[in-house]
Amino acid sequence: MNIIQQQDIETFVQSFTLKDELKDCKFLITGATGLIGSSLVHCLLAIDRNVHIVAPVRNKEKAEQLFKDNLGQLELIECPLTTYNENIIGKVDYIVHCAAPTASRFFVEKPVETFDFILNSSQALLEYARKNPVKSFVYLSSLEVYGEILDDSEMINEQVQGYLDPMSVRSSYPMAKRAVENLCCLYAAEYGVPAKVARLTQTTGAGISRDDNRVIAQFARLVAQGQDIVLHTTGESARPYCYLMDCISAILFILLKGNPGESYNVANEETYISARGMAEYLKQHFNPAIQIRVELNGSMGYAPATKQRLSAQKLRNLGWEPEYPLHRIFERLIAYLKS
Repeated sequence: MNIIQQQDIETFVQSFTLKDELKDCKFLITGATGLIGSSLVHCLLAIDRNVHIVAPVRNKEKAEQLFKDNLGQLELIECPLTTYNENIIGKVDYIVHCAAPTASRFFVEKPVETFDFILNSSQALLEYARKNPVKSFVYLSSLEVYGEILDDSEMINEQVQGYLDPMSVRSSYPMAKRAVENLCCLYAAEYGVPAKVARLTQTTGAGISRDDNRVIAQFARLVAQGQDIVLHTTGESARPYCYLMDCISAILFILLKGNPGESYNVANEETYISARGMAEYLKQHFNPAIQIRVELNGSMGYAPATKQRLSAQKLRNLGWEPEYPLHRIFERLIAYLKS
């Protein structure tokens, strides 16, 4: 594991206030080889509260390499992520469903597979939780469920909904996420499954893939390499961001303190910035020698332009507070990319 990642996890362990509530608990975590899933696993094991984790994965060998130092408390099960063998997994206390496609180009090139996996993997887990009662269940959704919103004069709370075009291929991802959010509400209401939704803004941090092409990762990588930032859109879209460790703590606050059948925005409100503004911020504060260029390209699969000023008040009411402002996010991310 990279030294920046190790430092982040140590900081998380020191600051996370709910660690004692996880003593002797058993988790089922999907997407454990992805950025958020793997970080959640590492953080849970690092708090040293005898946490046991079951992780269904599609490639056990890859997962064993990722977690080679923690296999004693981690049970890796190679299986499709749309079916679960209750006899193998056994009883768990908590479920966190992190698995999902994340690349915009994939949403456009494989829209049926995108929608199918998001919906079917989620319903399979909700069914498992219905038949095998758990203390809590968190589904990782996305700010993309808000659709197109162009007025950022008001904060967006969890009741706001913008326009999503059901006849757009790119809607495969946000429409599927909306459908699963509704399923979580339905399973909570009809079957008593304690399902909660974490609506994540774009999350980044030490541990991102070196070819992660989301805007904040792409821009930070270019700055770290001393290369010009190239905008493939006009850069008007704006959103808040969230550092990985803040995201992990938010997921656990929702898991332990959230209400079944409800959603919670996960974002640091103070980081709200447009893509163009981010490029200018990085140039000003981290590498004045680089240039910012605009080379419009409509084939990248980006979501329509939106201005999503998310409110995290509902999450903060649970006791959560972010610890990474925008400047610190970039400091950690650039240090990781340079290391």
